[in-house]
Amino acid sequence: MSDVREAVTRAHREEWARVVAALTRRFGDLDIAEEAAAEAFATAVERWPADGVPPSPGAWLTTTATRKAIDRIRRETKRDDKHREARMVWDEPASPAGVIDDDRLRLIFTCCHPALAVESRVALTLRMVGGLTVPEIARAFLATEDAMGRRITRAKAKIKAARIPYRVPSAEDLPARVSGVLAVLFLVFNEGYLATGPGADPVRGDLTAEAIRLTRLVRALLPGDGEVAGLLALMLLIEARRPARVSASGELVALDEQDRGAWDSALIAEGHRLVRERLAAGVAPGRYQILAAINAVHTSARHMRDTDWSQILALYDQLVRLDPSPVIALNRAIAVAELDGPEVALAAVDELAAKLSGYHAFHATRADLLRRLGRGEESRAAYDRAIELAGNTAETAYLTRRRDQLR
Repeated sequence: MSDVREAVTRAHREEWARVVAALTRRFGDLDIAEEAAAEAFATAVERWPADGVPPSPGAWLTTTATRKAIDRIRRETKRDDKHREARMVWDEPASPAGVIDDDRLRLIFTCCHPALAVESRVALTLRMVGGLTVPEIARAFLATEDAMGRRITRAKAKIKAARIPYRVPSAEDLPARVSGVLAVLFLVFNEGYLATGPGADPVRGDLTAEAIRLTRLVRALLPGDGEVAGLLALMLLIEARRPARVSASGELVALDEQDRGAWDSALIAEGHRLVRERLAAGVAPGRYQILAAINAVHTSARHMRDTDWSQILALYDQLVRLDPSPVIALNRAIAVAELDGPEVALAAVDELAAKLSGYHAFHATRADLLRRLGRGEESRAAYDRAIELAGNTAETAYLTRRRDQLR
């Protein structure tokens, strides 16, 4: 039974986007596509233990999901014309692949339609293609689950109301959609690098590897786009540190405690090369390029004490002008603490309380700064709040240890 469940899970990861894409093409309705796909996977869990896993799980799931969709149309409409429409779409040929050969990347570009607001298209694509749950997406946006669920529902409703066609984008469409695609890929990567769900593995290498693979494909499609190169460099430099990120006991290892000899030198070299190429281009960098440059500084230091914090702070100052988000301001404060001391940094962090009170990293940063200032009771309270909000088991273990070390 466990082998069957594992097979269903594996098929879900590999085939979910393909099944949803096929049904959306045929029926023009994202709700029907998603619900029919979910029903097909539920049926697989029920039937495969008795019948055995089919030779082609993906084809079985697609066929079953299509039948589920047709059954739903029949139940809801009960009109002959809808029956004929369902029969017609059953035999409808697949749309051409266009300039994008990869199935999943094609679907991401298709869903990132410019008629939708950027946050809505990113959230919708993460749900439909990335396979992330609504709670995972909500945590990525620092939003409540209810608010994120409503955002996704509104995006689907707008597609219906505006009759936005489900159409594979042409080469001319790609530049208008690439910003949403990059946002999707970055959030998928982040969820893999440090998963937010309490029941998930702390690190999901399948997600980080897939995000990097797809970003490489986007770069091949748009080789002159600096932000695409920047995002790829950023992912590579972060991924390079993953072997040292979680201890053998399952605890998160902070940057200053990591074994830098365990970092992947090949990924670091490739990431640095991409950063240098963008600097040599002489074009004002975008958000991902600056983030990549910050990570290049971190991965250039052989020891934590060798980190060029003044350069990192200068890069954050540049980034804040492009992206004045509270999360960027929080990360900037960490660099401030290294240069100007924890008291100056704490004042900057406290100014973000109204916007980041529900974000565990805000409280974890405050806890560390308060610890460094010798304010133990306040630090303990901040650690308690960070532990309460953190979903990742490795991060919870790290925060708990740091709190328990307080005198």
